[in-house]
Amino acid sequence: ISIVKTKKREILNLFCNLKVVMMRRVLHVKGDVMCTLVLLVALCFLLYARQVKRKIKPVIHGSTSSSRSLLGSSSHTGRKESPLQPQLPSCKPRLKSKPSRSKSSPQIRSRSRKKKVIPTAAAGKRLPTLPPFDFERYLREKDKRSFNLLIDQPEKCRGAVSAPYLLIAVKSTAADFDKRQVVRRTWGREGTLHPGWSVRTVFLLGIPRNRSSLPLWDRLLAYESQAFQDVLLWDFEDTFFNLTLKETHFLEWVNSSCPHVKFIFKGDADVYVNVENILEMLQDREPGKDLFVGDIIMNAKPIRRRTSKYYIPEFVYGVGLYPSYAGGGGFVMSGHTARRLSAACQQVELFPIDDVFLGMCLQLIGVKPLRHQGFRTFGIPRPSAAPHLQTFDPCFYRELMVVHSLSVPQIWLMWSLLHDPKLSCHYRPVQTSGPFKWRGRVGELAADEADYGEKPVFLTH
Repeated sequence: ISIVKTKKREILNLFCNLKVVMMRRVLHVKGDVMCTLVLLVALCFLLYARQVKRKIKPVIHGSTSSSRSLLGSSSHTGRKESPLQPQLPSCKPRLKSKPSRSKSSPQIRSRSRKKKVIPTAAAGKRLPTLPPFDFERYLREKDKRSFNLLIDQPEKCRGAVSAPYLLIAVKSTAADFDKRQVVRRTWGREGTLHPGWSVRTVFLLGIPRNRSSLPLWDRLLAYESQAFQDVLLWDFEDTFFNLTLKETHFLEWVNSSCPHVKFIFKGDADVYVNVENILEMLQDREPGKDLFVGDIIMNAKPIRRRTSKYYIPEFVYGVGLYPSYAGGGGFVMSGHTARRLSAACQQVELFPIDDVFLGMCLQLIGVKPLRHQGFRTFGIPRPSAAPHLQTFDPCFYRELMVVHSLSVPQIWLMWSLLHDPKLSCHYRPVQTSGPFKWRGRVGELAADEADYGEKPVFLTH
């Protein structure tokens, strides 16, 4: 009996232990199942949240273009804005010296340019645009106005007999060899067109500001000067606001090295000049009298927009109007006027824009610049001399004197077309539906903020 009881007790203990083990295994399995279910629920919640986010995103940015959605600006398409819209951070692009593109520009371009953005201090409040030029430093250093001539051409105007009838002076930079070369081969070539009408050419340069972009620039200019003998190089930095120094130093060079020159044409390297028309205009002019002819701008106001290339703050020039001046693309003056300007420009305080500075010098000596319709230094809004033209026709440009601004291939093309012996300019009367108009608008800005920059001449024909 005792053995039976002992066996029975062992069996009960074994059963109890087995029951406990089974319960533990069941609970462990239930725990794994519960963890699995919790993970599945969490995964479903994440997928659901992702789908909801995708559906909400078009509501926030659906009414904006790609560029405006990046900048966080408000909608301008007339749709109702989402209540989440004002909570977006307000940003603005980092403005440069050039004017920003209009709102109608393609959206893809605004994204591909990858413009840097900086947050504003408050939503909808624009930060002031920093000027692209340090005017305070310019005012501190403007009294330094005498720089050495590194490359000279002493034989260009040797003696009164060999002095040129027309001296062509072209503003250029060290890197623009291709522009100088096309000028040498086309309208700026030296020679004698008629008895007593000798033409000489010089190029006005300064030291390149970024010398690393043009290695061995000094040797290249030395070789170029030796080959063509037409380079004048000064040791000031060749920047936009240092063009005034290029103006004053050239006038000094004329006064000292070429005092017997009859007339001078001074312009840019990206213009086309009909030298024959200029010589024809100068037939009845006396070189010993004052003469200054070009595309004259009158009653121009200083540009106060900081995004403009020609921005001038009030502490630099506080007067409301500029004196009458000629567009720097090209103008003609007599040797007598050039010598007088050389002395006057030493008395006038330097001004960052060379065109306006020369107008100040003309005002000092009492010379009124003359406007000529043949000088088109700011583009061609409509060829009034040939209103029937519907495409590019060299016969119209043959009547002009200066056309600005052209690329190197366009200058070469213009020269080739105008000097083609087969060129015929006898027009047939053709009825047109309307007056001729260039594609592209010239002078879109208001008169009080006219940006006298380079305007494209050849656009789409």
